[in-house]
Amino acid sequence: MSWLSYSPLIPPNLFILLTAMGLVLAWRWRRFGLIVATVGGACLYLASTSIVAEYLYRFATGLVDAIPGLPSDTTPGAIIVLASDFRRGQQYTVGPMTLERLVEAARQERRLALPVLGSGGPPNNKTNESLAGMMSAVLQNDFGVPVRWQEDRSRNTFENAAFSAEILRRAGVPTALLVTQSWDMARALWSFRAVGYPVIPAAPRQRAAGQPRNELPALSPSSFFPTVPALLVSYNALHELIGFGWYLCRYGNW
Repeated sequence: MSWLSYSPLIPPNLFILLTAMGLVLAWRWRRFGLIVATVGGACLYLASTSIVAEYLYRFATGLVDAIPGLPSDTTPGAIIVLASDFRRGQQYTVGPMTLERLVEAARQERRLALPVLGSGGPPNNKTNESLAGMMSAVLQNDFGVPVRWQEDRSRNTFENAAFSAEILRRAGVPTALLVTQSWDMARALWSFRAVGYPVIPAAPRQRAAGQPRNELPALSPSSFFPTVPALLVSYNALHELIGFGWYLCRYGNW
């Protein structure tokens, strides 16, 4: 059921929806509606604070340690870079998070001289151009890095893993280096493990805007002020945590 997705209900969407539903229900059931609206508003506030965002991010990235790697007797023979976001202007191109991954993929390609596979299907129904094609154009035109394979069918991280593994197995590549964001790494590693293809994680070094620091900050009044960067971090972390649970339910018996 490709139409079924958890993405529309990822916070803050869910919190905003709860608040709106509560306000509507309050016209008929005042107490119940106000409770629902209060819960939604409180969750939206908490997700917008830096202290909550820091803990959510750390929990999401910490899941990597819970994913046992598949054993491999060989060194990586390729670099897999997974697509993320995109931008629409006069033409479709990669977004900021995908660009971070491409920077890391280019760095690894220069360091290891391994062939690159870009993985990502069409971002929506309005274009036939794949994310893999967009990444390939940026890598080759802006970084001077050739892309040997394009996996252009996938619609999510699990399909990234399944279709990329299929391509590399046919090419005789038994294991690969995997490039994706640190908060997305646990779900990606689980997906590649589920399809039986061993990978080694390689997350971008630089921090995205609003990404938490290495150490938890000391508590201060500003830790509890809502900010847009903190909400973005919470969104990314919750997207991965809920997505991980969704994958365990949907693909657990793969």
